[in-house]
Amino acid sequence: MVASPLPIGVYVPVPTFFVPRDGSGSKGKIPSIDLETQASHAIHLARCGIKGLVILGTTGEAINLSNTERVQVLSHVKRELEAAGFLDYPIIAGTATQNVEDTILQLEEAQRAGAQWGLVLAPGYFAPFVSQDSLVAWYTAVADSSPMPIMIYHYPAVSNNINISSKTFETLSSHPNIVGCKLSHGDIAKHTLIACNPRINHETFRVFTGLGQQLLPVLTIGCAGAIDGLAGVFPRCVVYLFQLITGSSNNVHRLKDMREIQYKISAAEEMMVKWGPVGVKEAVSRVLGFGDKDGTRVPLYPGFPNSNEWEAWTEFMGELVELEASLSRGDMVSMLEASSSNRYERVATEIGLVAQR
Repeated sequence: MVASPLPIGVYVPVPTFFVPRDGSGSKGKIPSIDLETQASHAIHLARCGIKGLVILGTTGEAINLSNTERVQVLSHVKRELEAAGFLDYPIIAGTATQNVEDTILQLEEAQRAGAQWGLVLAPGYFAPFVSQDSLVAWYTAVADSSPMPIMIYHYPAVSNNINISSKTFETLSSHPNIVGCKLSHGDIAKHTLIACNPRINHETFRVFTGLGQQLLPVLTIGCAGAIDGLAGVFPRCVVYLFQLITGSSNNVHRLKDMREIQYKISAAEEMMVKWGPVGVKEAVSRVLGFGDKDGTRVPLYPGFPNSNEWEAWTEFMGELVELEASLSRGDMVSMLEASSSNRYERVATEIGLVAQR
């Protein structure tokens, strides 16, 4: 029996929230997980139209959590989503281990905790010596024993620049328990070689970009959506762009609008690319009021090194703050009008106020 792939749409790789370093639940320099904030952020995203969540991915600092903490985060978010009325809400659990047994163990624990899919990072420790045939063997061994369908996670920047060829994706796509991939690199040509490959069944194997700044181009070549960090800050904005692109043919005349929104998203995404989980947590805290700006675990830097860094992104973040608010009111046209410097100043003030709450 062939496993079901992820539904098309926009997903968020959520950060893992930790209690303040000086809080009662903090373990010195290693802060404890903040399950209440974790669930609140997840519910906010679900209410804003996000299709599902990747928990314990790169943004979620998976390698900084113990297996016990992994289970706690997954099970708590699952339980609170259901209590909020989001039954069977898609949850994808990330893994970042190097050996087959540990990967399978994490997938088994994740399924028991409520996840329906696994997102399996390529084993990059021996990247210079790993052949494509070896990668096929590794993923096949994991998929053969995984209790739930898995996706291939290709993020060279965090896996020793390991390369997974388009031919390897084609080969693995035929496995009944491998249902898609997340491509977290900027190579549109490689996206195309997988998403447009006629030898891949795209009903059972779906391609997702890990970069929201590529959403417009990748959807035109057949990708199924995005698993995007910025959508964890501005969910309505990214979902709205997705809906514009994938809507009826009547939306073709709105290509100019799509390009304008894509530009705003791409400009803000540059902060995520530069700072990774640190940038995501900074933005989630300042814009949405969830968690602390310095809420990472070592060895990640605790927040931006100085306030000037955030100020450098105020213009781009400000445009999305206003667009997000407009979409929540149902007004999706006014944000496409030209902006004034006064608006940027007002939005910057709004961000500052949110951060002080």
